[in-house]
Amino acid sequence: MRNVALALADGAVVAKRNLIKIKRVPEILIFTTMSPIMFVVLFAYVFGSSIEIPGTTYREYLIAGVFVQTVIFGSTFTGAGLADDMTKGIIDRFRSLPMSRSAVLVGRTGSDIFYNMTSILVMTIAGLVVGWRIRTGVFEAIGGFLTLLLFAYAISWIMAFVGMKVSSPEVVQNASFMFIFPMTFIANTFVRSDLLPGPLKTFAEWNPVSAVAQAAREAFGNTGSLPQPDVWSLANPIAYTLIWVGIILVVFIPLSVRQYNRAAGRTK
Repeated sequence: MRNVALALADGAVVAKRNLIKIKRVPEILIFTTMSPIMFVVLFAYVFGSSIEIPGTTYREYLIAGVFVQTVIFGSTFTGAGLADDMTKGIIDRFRSLPMSRSAVLVGRTGSDIFYNMTSILVMTIAGLVVGWRIRTGVFEAIGGFLTLLLFAYAISWIMAFVGMKVSSPEVVQNASFMFIFPMTFIANTFVRSDLLPGPLKTFAEWNPVSAVAQAAREAFGNTGSLPQPDVWSLANPIAYTLIWVGIILVVFIPLSVRQYNRAAGRTK
């Protein structure tokens, strides 16, 4: 417990360092807030007039999917930030300090929660402008936002591992997009999964991204008169999401810490 407390305390210092960086590079926050607006406007006004979702309006259906996609994209800041620190030798400076070995990763993933919270806030405002509404109570809505943040936090640990594996931030971006695009588009983010053909339908139904989007729609009351999913993963989206979050954290936290120690050692 003492080691955990030290890791969290040191991680909080690293997270503060990452957030202070916003003052020096405000473009990070600007692009973090502009991307969600672009996605909401693009899909609501460009595709919204041509895509129909029987049982609800497309804008009601859309916003939860955009939420999920954006917070997953936001998790790439973790990998890119770690790769950037590696190339600049900052990780070696951290290693010379009397601090927990996991503090850099804890601080990096923790600070990125702030970026995702900012994105969610901007998307919420943009969604309200284009006609999206939260039709449940306060606690249900908070639960939906927390589900999004929890899943994004888990994905950030995958990106932390990627950031320790590759040689530059540019490679992190390219590698993460190869993973993120199929995961976010072969899902129920923008169309109903039961309308997809053959193997794509099965993949989308068991894709954890679909479960997160379904959980968010139910939390915000955006399911309308959509038919109840008959596959367990979507009929129990909260449980399925928590299972995936647990698996990702159990697997990638140790892998990321181990890779951090190895990668930092190679920079000496």
